[in-house]
Amino acid sequence: MTSVRALRVWLAAATGLAIAFGPVVGVAVADPVVAADTVLDRSLGLQGVQNARDVGGYRTVDGRLVRTGLVYRTGQLNNATPADMAALGERRVRVVADLRTGHERAIAPDRVPAGSGERWNDVIGQAPPQVLVTALTGGGDLYRAFVTAPGANAAFASVLRDVIETGDGAVLYHCTAGKDRTGWATAVLLTLLGVDRATVTEDYLLSNQYRDAGPNDPLNGVRSEWLDAAFDQVNQSYGGFDAYARDGLGLTDADIAALRAKMLA
Repeated sequence: MTSVRALRVWLAAATGLAIAFGPVVGVAVADPVVAADTVLDRSLGLQGVQNARDVGGYRTVDGRLVRTGLVYRTGQLNNATPADMAALGERRVRVVADLRTGHERAIAPDRVPAGSGERWNDVIGQAPPQVLVTALTGGGDLYRAFVTAPGANAAFASVLRDVIETGDGAVLYHCTAGKDRTGWATAVLLTLLGVDRATVTEDYLLSNQYRDAGPNDPLNGVRSEWLDAAFDQVNQSYGGFDAYARDGLGLTDADIAALRAKMLA
């Protein structure tokens, strides 16, 4: 069996397991997370979609508030129920941005709410095979690839431009579990808006609670050191987050100003 074929078989098995069974209920999470009432505040309350929450509601370092009802993050939408679709329609989702690989999309095609358009922003499809095989299990190498893999910057930048340009309604972005690629997309967005790093990390770690992740459970959970690896790679590759936004993501000062004008109250 070739390495490429073996990789496809592994991804099919792992993705199929995630689709069939969802998060595995285990013991306590490995990292500290935000209290349960914070989870409930942002939960979309969907039945067939995991890790579904509003990105808004956080304070920035200068005391402004990230608006709710404009950006949502979730896991894949293939198991969304009719009630879920109706709920997303009521929340005026106009863009669904899919961060998965083509293989993941083929296994579990999205269901999207009426009135929304689909975007495909493959983050790691062009990454080396040893990175691609960690698509569902996380790890520092995967998170560094969010910054270095061919096509990754363009994928995340596309999501941010959707947020800027979607004038009537909300943007929803997702990967498979809604924790790794989706987690970095959210960390980038909140950082651009001026949310402090500790709060960004707390939001990221909420995936452990939403997915009932136990310790040493990379399929269901996330770890703060993974997010740290992505930020460290930003510093290594670009010298800092501002340069990453400008030179990596291709955002101008006007783009960032428009993002903040839309998202901050």
